[in-house]
Amino acid sequence: MLFQVGGQGTRPTFFEMSAAQQLPSSLRAALTYSFGVLALRRPFIHKILDYEDEFFALLMLVLETHSLRTTDASFAESLYGLRRRGVRLRLKKNSKLTDSGDEIHHTGLEKRQKVLSVVFLVVLPYMKSKLQSIYNKEREATLQASLWGVSDERLDEPDYLDGGGNSYGLRSNSDVEASTRARLIKRLKKTIGACYPWIHAGNEGLSFAYQLLYLLDATGFYCAGLHALGIHVCRATGQELMDTSSRISKIRSRERERLRGPPWLKALQGGLLRCAYAVLDYAQTGLIAAVFFFKMMEWWYQSAEERMSAPTIYPPPPPPPPPKVAKEGIPLPPDRTLCPLCSQKRANPSVMAVSGFVFCYTCIFKYVNQVRFSNSDH
Repeated sequence: MLFQVGGQGTRPTFFEMSAAQQLPSSLRAALTYSFGVLALRRPFIHKILDYEDEFFALLMLVLETHSLRTTDASFAESLYGLRRRGVRLRLKKNSKLTDSGDEIHHTGLEKRQKVLSVVFLVVLPYMKSKLQSIYNKEREATLQASLWGVSDERLDEPDYLDGGGNSYGLRSNSDVEASTRARLIKRLKKTIGACYPWIHAGNEGLSFAYQLLYLLDATGFYCAGLHALGIHVCRATGQELMDTSSRISKIRSRERERLRGPPWLKALQGGLLRCAYAVLDYAQTGLIAAVFFFKMMEWWYQSAEERMSAPTIYPPPPPPPPPKVAKEGIPLPPDRTLCPLCSQKRANPSVMAVSGFVFCYTCIFKYVNQVRFSNSDH
């Protein structure tokens, strides 16, 4: 199934490359939405959603490997009739210095380029997704700590319970190693949370620069990954598109000829290969149908008319000034992690629904009861 955009020459248009690049993210959104709907009636599907990154990376690993072996293109590029070609520069030998330059010669993909293409298409997006999730968790933890205060970490210290070494018993080496490992992991996550915005900004800026240069026809590489691999994405010719199915059948017949063993084992392995190929072909067709279904539902629920008629979203108003302290009231401490009543670090924080201030549960419970009894006596 091919979706080829009109154009002349072998160089794809910017819109073809952009559509091929955005297809994996649309595919992931479609699969996540579909599994989320199915999980409402089949709770065991939540296990797949818990490992969404690993499941999608494994699926893309199978699709990208199969597509690069059979069509010399990624899964998304093959759907748009695009092919990957190695780039070699040949020097022109001219007498005039003004006419001298480099001639680009396209070759087939080498095995190293195919392997590195899988790394850039599957491994790096998986790592980026994991780093993004770690950054989101660290940002939520930082926001929660600014609102509620950092939890008391004295329990993690080795001499908090034992007073310097005398307690129920000395901690074993495994506990010490576990606490050290947990401390290192926590420090690593904080480092990722601090560095990831800069890494993400640099990556997005580099991608934007390459796409702008590609749009202006100043470079033949659409992204930095293709430039690092020395690969150009070219539009496939009509003959190449017609020979794709025959090439796939030849590759599969060669793989069946390589089978070793007695006749019954060869027949069994050949049947398994045919079943695997059939499942892979049906999976590709089903994934494309899922993408189109997701895009159709997205258009159905969020049409252009609704977006145009939607009211303008204004920025939220500034917060009101803090309330003034009464003459006999209790002032708020400058540190938000301290309880206003005991001026100590909050233990079991509790929010007052009337004012929104946070106290220790025992402090505010005693204070409210004291005020209630004093009012009842009057």
